Amino acid sequence: MLGMEVVNRVNDAAQKLGYRPNTLAASLRTQRSRLVGVLLPDLTNSVFSPILSGVTEALGEAGYSVVVADAGADGERQSQLFNDLLARRVDGLVLATASRSDALVEWTVEHGVPTVLVNRAESGNRVGSVVSDDGEGMRLAAEHLLELGHREIAHIAGPSNLSTGFLRRRGLEASLAAHGLSPVATTVARAFSREEGRLACLALLDKTCKATAIVAANDLLAIGAYQAFRERGLKCPDDISIVGHNDMPLVDMIDPPLTTVRIRHRMMGREAARLLMTQMADADAPAQSIVLKPDLIVRCSTSIPHGRPTAK
Repeated sequence: MLGMEVVNRVNDAAQKLGYRPNTLAASLRTQRSRLVGVLLPDLTNSVFSPILSGVTEALGEAGYSVVVADAGADGERQSQLFNDLLARRVDGLVLATASRSDALVEWTVEHGVPTVLVNRAESGNRVGSVVSDDGEGMRLAAEHLLELGHREIAHIAGPSNLSTGFLRRRGLEASLAAHGLSPVATTVARAFSREEGRLACLALLDKTCKATAIVAANDLLAIGAYQAFRERGLKCPDDISIVGHNDMPLVDMIDPPLTTVRIRHRMMGREAARLLMTQMADADAPAQSIVLKPDLIVRCSTSIPHGRPTAK
């Protein structure tokens, strides 16, 4: 008991004096910086805000600080940021930038840097990852449209070099095939952006006049499609329905509110942080992959098919 009394008195005195642990000195003793690097592909994309919140919350609770960088899609810039983070002696990395075959993942493996991917996966499964079940998300979207009576369903796909674009396209095709159908048309966007969604939707509408519904690989593509509808004189959902993917903030506020597949982004971030802390604590721990279940959020951008006029 005497020992605990001494400890308590020391803690009380430290708090009164405003003492804070010296993390730099601690890092020198342990050879750990208590820093984690997070690379995002686009800080302006609101999808990544809740992911980042989940990562920073979980790591902060464990005493880690986070260095966040907007890495874009340029491999050279990502390489430079990777080297900068190594120079800062980060203990690990969370990557939301990975492509299906990713050089940066290769570098992290070569350098022995604990790494976890979030929202995207790479083909080799060489590091841990936390993703949404893209196939299940597209099944939910397809089943919803089929239940409404749609049979002529088109797809605005994401870039095929990203797991989200590739797996969502494959998931939609498999879901429709289970009902003896296939997409009446597919257009692949070059990036997950509103403008790419507009261009892809215009190309799709020019390709087919039969489609009564579109499944977009993410919400930004769907929002771009709204603009394409206006340019072609089409009303959503009276002339054509659309389903997005992600449930980004504010998609319930656009006109019409977007039916979309909801992903648990904050949980995704927290789970990625948890996997990373396991890796940082034990370099020999096997890489784990976590797949989170999505939900369909039905709003006003989908309705029964009415048939649509020839695009103007």
